[in-house]
Amino acid sequence: MQRHLLFIIALFTFASSWAWSQKGHDVTAYIAQNHLTPATARAVDSILDGRSMVYWANWLDNASHTPEYAYTKTWHYKNINEGVRYEEMGANPAGDVVTGIKSQMEVLISPKSTEAQRNLAMKILVHLLGDMHQPMHMGHATDQGGNRIKVKFFGRDTNLHSVWDGSIVEDGHKWSYSEWQDQIDRVTPEEVEAIVEGSIDDWAKETMYVAASVYANTAPGDNLRYDEVAQWTPVIEMQFLRGGLRLAHVLNMIFDAQYAAEHTAPYTPAL
Repeated sequence: MQRHLLFIIALFTFASSWAWSQKGHDVTAYIAQNHLTPATARAVDSILDGRSMVYWANWLDNASHTPEYAYTKTWHYKNINEGVRYEEMGANPAGDVVTGIKSQMEVLISPKSTEAQRNLAMKILVHLLGDMHQPMHMGHATDQGGNRIKVKFFGRDTNLHSVWDGSIVEDGHKWSYSEWQDQIDRVTPEEVEAIVEGSIDDWAKETMYVAASVYANTAPGDNLRYDEVAQWTPVIEMQFLRGGLRLAHVLNMIFDAQYAAEHTAPYTPAL
């Protein structure tokens, strides 16, 4: 019994180190849904067989544990060694969140892709755009994105990665994903354009800079409490918003020709 209990605890700890909390991915997907053009919304609905992006937002966290999708285990993050510039950090041979996003975009763009391939690519892409905006998913390789940095959260033993995955999210606001969207998705069209400007790598690098600020303001052993929740909740709000608006932008670029003609592509695949 004790061995079984320890296994469950270890499995939960490992799984929780991969992504935004369920709430975070739901918020990101729901913001994106609200910014799809009609043409894109129809395409996404068809690809996902009528289920919403929110429905699939957390699917990859579970799927990556299965033999069929184990190849995506490293796709949830891109760890950068401390002191190394983003451009100098080589890609993980097994893939990372940036290469994962680009590869799924290629599948969605290619006219040779099957319906099943597009369905899988869409489910993966919805998740990875959220993951790329979780600061610790662009954290240091030396501490596994904050997993090895032990801290306390209101006196409870945890690690820095887990605090950012869900602890601050849930303590910052006791909202449903739709309430999150309603409260933070209030930017002007001009602000939306500024947020979606740039490339996939630009967005990843931006998250890396947010991670650098987290590291600079957190020391091993810190007891993170009210001050830290107040300090970082607005940052999480912005990261949710960025992830959602950028996911919508990527999909609109792929599925709406008129939208694409009016915007700069975040990534041009070599098909």
